[in-house]
Amino acid sequence: MRPNKVENPVPPAENRASAALVDSYARRIDYIRLSVTDRCNFRCVYCMSENMNFLPKADLLTLEELERLSAAFVGRGVRKIRITGGEPLVRRNVMSLFLGLSRLFGKGLDELTLTTNGALLARHAQELADCGVRRVNVSLDTRDAEKFRAITRWGELAEVLAGVEAARAAGLKVKINCVALKGVNEDEFLSLTEWAHGFGMDVSFIEVMPLGEDAVHNIESFLSLDAVAAALAERLTLSPSTHASGGPAHYFDVAETGGRVGFITPLSQHFCDSCNRVRVTCTGQLYTCLGQEDRVDLRGPLRSSPDDSALHAALDEAMRRKPRGHDFVAQWSGARAPSRRPMSLTGG
Repeated sequence: MRPNKVENPVPPAENRASAALVDSYARRIDYIRLSVTDRCNFRCVYCMSENMNFLPKADLLTLEELERLSAAFVGRGVRKIRITGGEPLVRRNVMSLFLGLSRLFGKGLDELTLTTNGALLARHAQELADCGVRRVNVSLDTRDAEKFRAITRWGELAEVLAGVEAARAAGLKVKINCVALKGVNEDEFLSLTEWAHGFGMDVSFIEVMPLGEDAVHNIESFLSLDAVAAALAERLTLSPSTHASGGPAHYFDVAETGGRVGFITPLSQHFCDSCNRVRVTCTGQLYTCLGQEDRVDLRGPLRSSPDDSALHAALDEAMRRKPRGHDFVAQWSGARAPSRRPMSLTGG
């Protein structure tokens, strides 16, 4: 059951810098996914076209602006920041941002993490750990080198596996994210789970979403996670878990392995009623919903004044405009055209 809209009063200007971010459906926003770049060293078929035209670097928020924006969010009650891309580790000097964000621990921030394709993780794993990152999500849809190259177009599986090993050696908790693709990796879900659990890593399976220039292809590749869960249940004993990561995944404990599997189901079982997050693009556009086009500009307020009064006013406006839920089902059924906005632009 989706939440009902409620009166969402605007905090007085003098209190905005500390007022919690609560939307018009009484959902408290305590988690932001912050993109630092739209660029990536892969070209995954469900994420972006092979010949991407990336944004001019001048359009991107500077690392200093990203840090200032993050501090403003933390002041409004955000407890978790996930750095995303594109591929976040391709951003020049990105580790200085992690160092700056680490200073928000003790000021309201509980967790700093990132989602990465893993190809550059071996280079940065120890430094991430030194900055207070305790866990990372690594996108890995297959452990078959040929299929991996077909999905990512440019990726090398060995580099990702080396990154996973480096992260584990640095003491980072690794979770594997696997996009379920019909006719591509259906035969690997069990083996991927057993492999990950053998190294103490959880796995989350994700339904492909109707986004990007290849959105129609994504629709054709859709595989309901009900089918994934059923396939796993033929060999494994799954029971609902009390674990929660602060994101949209529903977790199950696996008796045979001692690990967990998560299911992220934006299409088959939406999770909008408990949505606690927003996304900010590398250009400072705040999307209150991944499946909607509405956005609020934060770059202008960031640059219009050295104080954050205009920025906090923009955040309040975003809370008023955050929708009740996404439109993925309408896009899926043909009632609305799929969004051509790539995941790499919005933030993964």
